[in-house]
Amino acid sequence: MNEARTTLLFELGTEELPPGALVTLSEALAAGVCDGLDRAGIPHGSARVLGAPRRLALRIPELALRQPDQAFERRGPGVDVAFDDDGNPTRAAEGFARSCGVGVAELERLQNEAGAWLVHRGVEPGQASADLLPGIIDQALARLPIPKRMRWGDQTAEFVRPVHWVVLMLGDAVVPARFFGVDSGCESRGHRFHHPAPVRIPDAGGYESALRAAHVLVDITERRDRISEGVRAEGERLGGHAVMDEALIDEVNALVEWPVVLSGAFDDDFLRVPAEALVSSMQEHQRYFPVRDASGALMPRFITVANIESREPARVIAGNERVIRPRLADAAFFWDQDRARPLAGRESDLRAVVFQKALGSLQDKVERVAALAADYAERFATEPGLAERAARLSKADLLTEMVGEFPDLQGVMGRYYAAEDGEPEALAVALDEIYQPRHAGDAVATTPLGQLLAVMDRADTLVGIFAIGKAPSGAKDPFALRRAAVGLLRTLIEGEHAINLHALFAAAGARQPDGVDGEAQAEPLVTFCLERLRAIYQEAGFGAELFEAVRSVLSPESFEPLDFDRRLRACQDFARLPAAGSLAAANKRIRNILRRAEAGSETVVDPRQLTDPAEQALHAAIDERAGPVQQRIEAGEYSAALALLAELREPVDRFFDDVMVMCDDPALQSNRLALLGRLQGLFLAIADVSALPESA
Repeated sequence: MNEARTTLLFELGTEELPPGALVTLSEALAAGVCDGLDRAGIPHGSARVLGAPRRLALRIPELALRQPDQAFERRGPGVDVAFDDDGNPTRAAEGFARSCGVGVAELERLQNEAGAWLVHRGVEPGQASADLLPGIIDQALARLPIPKRMRWGDQTAEFVRPVHWVVLMLGDAVVPARFFGVDSGCESRGHRFHHPAPVRIPDAGGYESALRAAHVLVDITERRDRISEGVRAEGERLGGHAVMDEALIDEVNALVEWPVVLSGAFDDDFLRVPAEALVSSMQEHQRYFPVRDASGALMPRFITVANIESREPARVIAGNERVIRPRLADAAFFWDQDRARPLAGRESDLRAVVFQKALGSLQDKVERVAALAADYAERFATEPGLAERAARLSKADLLTEMVGEFPDLQGVMGRYYAAEDGEPEALAVALDEIYQPRHAGDAVATTPLGQLLAVMDRADTLVGIFAIGKAPSGAKDPFALRRAAVGLLRTLIEGEHAINLHALFAAAGARQPDGVDGEAQAEPLVTFCLERLRAIYQEAGFGAELFEAVRSVLSPESFEPLDFDRRLRACQDFARLPAAGSLAAANKRIRNILRRAEAGSETVVDPRQLTDPAEQALHAAIDERAGPVQQRIEAGEYSAALALLAELREPVDRFFDDVMVMCDDPALQSNRLALLGRLQGLFLAIADVSALPESA
């Protein structure tokens, strides 16, 4: 096998790629090429993913110049068929030899217990990597995750953007190929303005340095680090710290080839506008990085990343300042206009906004949520009147100019406008917190009123959408109901609210419009929420057996997320105890005994029928702990209850060592089954510990 190796370089030069697709496409291209090399059996090193706004590229070191040679063995006719009685080759042998390109004398024989055959053995030389690469790369390009491809000019080929040049090299040699109507070569392109002339790549290993000299940082990670460090340093130079949004850094990284960090200023007067609106305008519209001072207050400064190293940076800064001024002026105008009309005055306008055709308008929705919030207010330590008013105002900011321009500020602006209107602080905060958690990893609402609105709003949405037959199916979840359920569950658990979810969904269902059977959705929604809860605990590292141990003892009608959480965590604590494994095994044995005996739920034990010291001791131990265990269960102190039950390990083990449960005496047998039923019942009042691993 030829061991010669070199470096592979592939670059596809295009028009500016969609910013959100650069990293995804670059990584997918590298993965696809490596997969093709592996399937072709071509040894290679780890791929380096490269890319910039006008190019997808990869570099793979230590690529073998040829496939390894492959030894082969081809079996022919049996020896008894290949030769006649005189030992001369038959037509079968001669035909097989011709098909192998050798003479009969060059064939070998294979013999084993099953018989003997003619065989042709040899070595097939590996193909040159240069011959295989065009096909491998072409397949990788075809499999790129591009939702919508385009054609350009008179080309029939399709790609995410028009292709202008292709570099494909092994070491210092060009590999002939053609992609999207463009022949491969060794010439790339530099920065559009700093180096518009072609850039000759001397060899695959010198690709990055050649482009750096042409003002292109093609290493995605290096370019991102330069942007991050530059923005951070500029924020410190300005006497504050830059708001380093990771998604914005990624977007800017996909927009520039040669990042140059600059900063500008805007009028202090704009700071009267809520900071969130200014930040949203700077980040989303201009891709600027806002700057905050040591106290967290927004400074009248911004940081931008240019794609050019200007000889007159002051002019570039002035241009950016001219661009941002009307953007911030718009935000200030929206702020002033919106405050001219109180939120309460917008409530009736919600009637004209459809929430969902079968479920009515946004006004219908807020009325349903307001009624629910008033009913549940005291259970969230909130005054019903305040809860109802907060719910009625909870969607009013959707009709403001500011939220119309910056949809991500829904709730945030509701809080500001409510405060401007003189509404109670708790109400203003709740208008923002109703949307929490907004995304995975976000915090839940922190105030009782905010938690109340967050739960009731989601309950109404879940019930209504389920009732009209739009429940999530497979990967489709157009109404984000899975996220809504997770938010509801987290709020109840982290806020420590003991709410029966079946009853809540039934109450929400009863308020749905005529013709919408919302009450029938209570049980399906409990099941739906339990599956979301399973995912939450799985992600948090809880074993599936812990979840099933709790779920198996609770009915849908009794499902309280907070109670479920406490039981689950109690099982986790119990599983760490030395007695857990033994008692889990004992409960499993009890379950099987009672099932085989077809014993009912009878747990009344006749002490006079307890004849064996071991069963007497178990009965006494159960009697001693039953009361305290029940008290702790009623208080929701499940860990303490299971800790008390863990003390039964010794009498339980002794009972099974010394006592024959299924004895011949029917009276003794029945009494012992009742004793085991009583023991099992104490555990099942918390969880089915028999579901826990015996090695716990």
